[in-house]
Amino acid sequence: MSKRKQAGRPPHEPSEKDRKMVEVLSGFAVPTKHIAEVVGITQATLFKHYRDQLRRGGALVQAKLVANLLRIASGSDGTALKAITFALQCRFGWSQYVPRPDGERDRPPGKKEIQQREAETAHTESDWGRLLN
Repeated sequence: MSKRKQAGRPPHEPSEKDRKMVEVLSGFAVPTKHIAEVVGITQATLFKHYRDQLRRGGALVQAKLVANLLRIASGSDGTALKAITFALQCRFGWSQYVPRPDGERDRPPGKKEIQQREAETAHTESDWGRLLN
């Protein structure tokens, strides 16, 4: 009996280097088609052997970015303020345009608001105001 050679390519054996590369490329949102080309396999083989690395790659990059953002936000300069504002907007849905619950104002009243207030109270300091009361 002679040994027959198997047809086709030999089965893919993932190396630690390949696993790390897939994880890094996945973390930087490289499409799976391109990751498969870099490793030299089909997309089906990529999903079969590297499913965990494809999922974990994005999570690791996101965790590193958040850690860096928090490090920057812990400062006391203008960049820290921007980082804090960004984190509040993204993570907690904070918006500078939502009115505060206690009705506080961040800015002095504008010209139109002053004119409106004066129009509503103009009669109080006149002869008409005395007659109306």
